[in-house]
Amino acid sequence: MPNSGLFAAIDLGASSARLFAGRMEGDRLQVREVTRMKNGPVQLPDGIHWDLLGIYRQMLESLGKLSREADDGELSVGIDSWGVDYGLLDADGRLLGPPFHYRDDRTDGRLEQLDRLIGLGEVYQATGIQDMAINTICQLLAERESAGFGAASRLLMVPDLFAYMLSGQARLERTIASTTQLVDARTGQLVDWLLARLGVRRDLFAPPIEPGEQYGPVLPAVAASVGMARPAIVAAVGCHDTASAVLAAPLENEGTAWVSSGTWSLVGLELDAPVISPASRQANFSNELGFGRSVRFLKNVMGHWMVQECERCWALEGNDVRLVDLLAQAEACPPFRSLVDTEDPVFAVPGDMPARIRQACDRGGEPVPETEAELVRCILDSMALAICAVLEQAEACAGKRIRGLHVVGGGSANYLLLSLLASASGLPVAAGPTEASAVGNLLAQLHARGLVGDQAEMRRIVARSFPAMHVTPHPELARAAQKAKARLAGLARAR
Repeated sequence: MPNSGLFAAIDLGASSARLFAGRMEGDRLQVREVTRMKNGPVQLPDGIHWDLLGIYRQMLESLGKLSREADDGELSVGIDSWGVDYGLLDADGRLLGPPFHYRDDRTDGRLEQLDRLIGLGEVYQATGIQDMAINTICQLLAERESAGFGAASRLLMVPDLFAYMLSGQARLERTIASTTQLVDARTGQLVDWLLARLGVRRDLFAPPIEPGEQYGPVLPAVAASVGMARPAIVAAVGCHDTASAVLAAPLENEGTAWVSSGTWSLVGLELDAPVISPASRQANFSNELGFGRSVRFLKNVMGHWMVQECERCWALEGNDVRLVDLLAQAEACPPFRSLVDTEDPVFAVPGDMPARIRQACDRGGEPVPETEAELVRCILDSMALAICAVLEQAEACAGKRIRGLHVVGGGSANYLLLSLLASASGLPVAAGPTEASAVGNLLAQLHARGLVGDQAEMRRIVARSFPAMHVTPHPELARAAQKAKARLAGLARAR
């Protein structure tokens, strides 16, 4: 293959921000990590924000270094990130402040406000997106009351904002737009009557852009500031990280469900059309737009956030535990000894997570975890059962039998979680790649250049490049899981 340049994936996660470089070598995708930095909430006087400018500076410097190391050829850059969060620009294109973090408490009570204003049923029927207070629609209900909102000329979702800072081009990429709960999953278009009822201007949103199109070249002044040694183009990918992650999941067939496992667990099916029905609304499922006009029929459930918060709390106490050691110790703990309802809102916000878990176990009549390993085991057991419950709901709502499960993202390297999922679901589990969002990001850029073919070919490349781990149900663990499911259901009912 002739030299086609180098491809860079900026992959922004809720706990870390990463830059990967990739290129095709023969029939395989070669990926290497260039830089990684921690990400998380920053407390400011007006609430919790993201340090997006700090992340941007580090990513930009890394792009400059990468361009100087690369062979001759154009550098392509794609950006993906978590959903729902955004930045506001004034009429001169200046950022009006660091984007709020979706866990900020400004959205408390906004679902109830949205229900009174429009009706949650009407919103779901129009958009097909599950009701969550973190959604952009609820953030805008809070934003309307701010002085900055009146000065805003443009709203850009986080990856679009990154692309704007690099290229100066303001656009709204389709997959990230679908996380706002303002887009019709059937058409991919903003719902104008919904914006009008919210009192949000239609022209606040930038013109749309599709995965595979280009925002434009990196601005000369931006490139010069970090010594970029060659031209660079900013490309639109599946800008929602889950869209990119699912693109990189080599699903065997339409009966294979997927889990994108990171800070959140995104659980669902890839479909040709949305499922918007009373049953899907009752189960609180979303229909998010994916690569190639696919629909990700999914539900957001708890991921490794609870473990991450425990780690943060232990570090503050001077207890610098290593997660790899805790996972090994947790594997030796009795399975399903202690359970919590991971969907309880008390676990969704920053705070003393170990204490919250112990208190929840005490309230629910569950054995209280004492050690760090027991706490981690409690989280993983509870999380796995919650994921399996969602798989059962997805089957019922979509009318499709699930025959297998593919796990991508950081959780795909967690053997204990994979074993729990296989045993609790009764399904064969395949896992990998761990950096699925970055892989999908790179594949979309390669596709845009005509270097790889359709979605099926992209997934064959993933299967060759990143051999999957396979885990089958363990009979004894499966029996324990079946008994634990009823206990967890009882805890959820009690909430």
